[in-house]
Amino acid sequence: MPKITPFLWFNDQAEEAMNFYVSIFKDSKILGISRYGDGAPAPKGSVMTATFELDGQVFTALNGGPIYKFSPATSFVVHCETQAEVDYYWEKLSEGGKENQCAWLDDKFGVTWQIVPDILIELLAAPDPVKSGRVMQAMLQMTKIDIEKLKQAYAQ
Repeated sequence: MPKITPFLWFNDQAEEAMNFYVSIFKDSKILGISRYGDGAPAPKGSVMTATFELDGQVFTALNGGPIYKFSPATSFVVHCETQAEVDYYWEKLSEGGKENQCAWLDDKFGVTWQIVPDILIELLAAPDPVKSGRVMQAMLQMTKIDIEKLKQAYAQ
């Protein structure tokens, strides 16, 4: 087990979320499920925690009830090399969720993701502030990031 593991609090969708995420990310797997027993705050036998791995990162999901909700204050960045990768993760993770500005989306469970092509980070960090400023302005007009439009903004 890694030293740090993201822990996601769901009302009662931990197993469904785990299966959803594992179906999207390559090199992912279910690591285990624990269930509530007698005297627990949930029905006996229902899923308490679901542990899974997405591209080498271990996550634990808890069915803890409706006390806490997800917020964009915590999000997960998916680094992408190509537009095809951006399109794939954007389509899969936004299905049933909400698209937000500048590469951010909330999935159908309310978890916030950022689908970021590596070139965006490179262009924003470029030494020419005028060019990187144009990239920033282009990005601010997008929901899903369009790599070609970023390159065009940089090249102007």
